[in-house]
Amino acid sequence: MNLIQSIIIAIVEGLTEYLPVSSTGHMIITSSLMGIEKDEFVKLFEIAIQLGAILAVVVLYWKKFFDFSKWQFYLKLLIAVIPALILGKLLNDQIDELLESPLTVAISLLVGGVVLLFIDNYFKHPKIEKEEDISYKNGFIIGFWQCLAMIPGVSRSAASIIGGMSEKLTRSAAAEFSFFLAVPTMFAATGYKLLKTFQTNPSLLQDSNNIALLMLGNIVAFVVALLAIKFFITYLQKHGFKLFGWYRIIVGCIVLILLQQGIIK
Repeated sequence: MNLIQSIIIAIVEGLTEYLPVSSTGHMIITSSLMGIEKDEFVKLFEIAIQLGAILAVVVLYWKKFFDFSKWQFYLKLLIAVIPALILGKLLNDQIDELLESPLTVAISLLVGGVVLLFIDNYFKHPKIEKEEDISYKNGFIIGFWQCLAMIPGVSRSAASIIGGMSEKLTRSAAAEFSFFLAVPTMFAATGYKLLKTFQTNPSLLQDSNNIALLMLGNIVAFVVALLAIKFFITYLQKHGFKLFGWYRIIVGCIVLILLQQGIIK
């Protein structure tokens, strides 16, 4: 992976991490289109640059994250992230294998796109508009929904938002809680990947070129994610999910065609 490729992948991560279109799926497709070999550093890079996207949420919602008087907020996130921590640990090797499969991404994009076309009509009577009204049970169930995103192409954002709407959250409340939940989830995933790399292949983290690419990738992902989050909340409140549903279906079909033609492998 060279400098330009790392910047492109970081832009893709920042744009798609908080949209219901699957950042992991888009990074897999982007890497395949650019002919990047899926070596250990590329896998590490695609996970580690999520730290930049995490910081975007923390900066935008800093009053929420640093109001230590409301300990219930942190407890809700802790409870909600438990399913992902457990299943992520148990299924780590299987997840790594799926990260190399553009076909899995294409199918997940198509199925998820169809779901998003109808999701606005399915949950018509939300009752919860603020995070303060989300119960611990609501958070735990949303956390289980989030685990669907361990399949590349599903989208952590889409899964957790749909989970929130199934628990009677409004679209905007579900999206914001999805953003909040991303912080401990992605921090844990990134930390685990870095620790595992340090234990099994420390030379990757001792290479100055690799460190430079990781730092640049996180900065780019942070800046782009700031813009994407603001856009998504505004758009979602006004228009709902249909645009993202059609986008997923179109991209999924394109990926299947590219696979059939041998352009993506």
